[in-house]
Amino acid sequence: MPDGRAEVSRAVDRRVALAREWDALVRQVRELDGFGDFLRPPQPSSLLPAAAHGPVVMVNLSQWRCDALIVTADGVRAVPLPGVTLTAVAERTGGYLRVLRAVDQAVHDLCAARERYDDGDHTPEAIRRYTGAKLALNRAAETREATLTELLAWLWDEIAAPVLADLRLTAPVAEGTPWPRLWWCPTGLLTLLPMHAAGHHDGTGRAVIDRAISSYTPSLRALRAARRPLDPNPGDERMLVVALERTTGTPPLTDVARERDLLTSLFSSRATLLEGEAATTGTVRAELPRHRWAHFCCHGGQDLAAPSQGGLLLHDRVLTIADISADLSAEPYRGEFAFLSACMTATGGVDLPDEAITLAAALHHTGYRQVIGTLWSVYDDLAADVAEAVYADLTASGRFEPGRAAHALHRAVHGLRDARGLPPSAWTPFVHLGP
Repeated sequence: MPDGRAEVSRAVDRRVALAREWDALVRQVRELDGFGDFLRPPQPSSLLPAAAHGPVVMVNLSQWRCDALIVTADGVRAVPLPGVTLTAVAERTGGYLRVLRAVDQAVHDLCAARERYDDGDHTPEAIRRYTGAKLALNRAAETREATLTELLAWLWDEIAAPVLADLRLTAPVAEGTPWPRLWWCPTGLLTLLPMHAAGHHDGTGRAVIDRAISSYTPSLRALRAARRPLDPNPGDERMLVVALERTTGTPPLTDVARERDLLTSLFSSRATLLEGEAATTGTVRAELPRHRWAHFCCHGGQDLAAPSQGGLLLHDRVLTIADISADLSAEPYRGEFAFLSACMTATGGVDLPDEAITLAAALHHTGYRQVIGTLWSVYDDLAADVAEAVYADLTASGRFEPGRAAHALHRAVHGLRDARGLPPSAWTPFVHLGP
């Protein structure tokens, strides 16, 4: 029998040798360009350039205290948020998600009742079910509006107002004055809430969208990376249009045709259209790396308990966040602009809120620097209206300028709120990720 002490000694020597080999490999990696901070906390000096074009607000939640960390090109400062607690955020988020689910369920029930009626069931029971479903949807929508209005006011009072006061954004932007930019990087359950829409939308100007153009970023590193110059390749300056008016088990999206026609008209020979049976997950994944721009108009969804399984409903199955993330290691998209005109494409999960697991964030991480998505279910006619306004803005000069996506979306949202007088539920879902 081998001596026990000798065996232990050999094991220790082996462990020491592996540790030395590990240290040598880490040193080699850190000598590579751009990997100096490998396995180290990033140095503030390496992250501050992310705020070169405007402040980044990182809202930190903890059981001890909550603060907004305002990152500028000059440094980082903290704004205490004494009215924000983990309990308060959990309660607000829970109520917000419940009313959104209630509306989605009411829409589903109404569609089912309407389909049964349209199929010829005109019995008193079918009529009662249809009428009851319409009333239930009206009640759910009213509750959603009241809850959302209260939530936006709370986000303003407890978070946005102190932050904007520190940034000296204390009044609405005057006409003809350049709009300030602002990036939100929330943490915890705040990643599920519409920080960009915080405010009292009563004409008093006490609202974020009246004082700055908001964007989101999953992290400072992601924002810094998104500002790197694109590799010049005129061959990929094409728009991939994925349009599905009908998919199995879902109500038809009647305004998809309007978006499809808009994009194919604007981009003409530079547009690749995938619709109906051609819009499969395999085809879409193969085409994305060949196009600098992409537009999806179809059904979308998110599983708050398993966010990586959320995504876009294509002809054969769901193009999931996991699918997009897997492509990162194979062939990064190196795209410039993606418009996700579908439901819940910028919604994360409740169990891993800090992971920013959303389809919009997945596309952003895989290379699309500008991404427009939605926080919850949206009506397809409103999605088409927003798309029309955004693309009209981005092509106004005669050429496509996706770098102005945040400004274009901001103007489109303002039009829904002010010119058309629509309630927060109509315009709040639309968000921008990127520089």
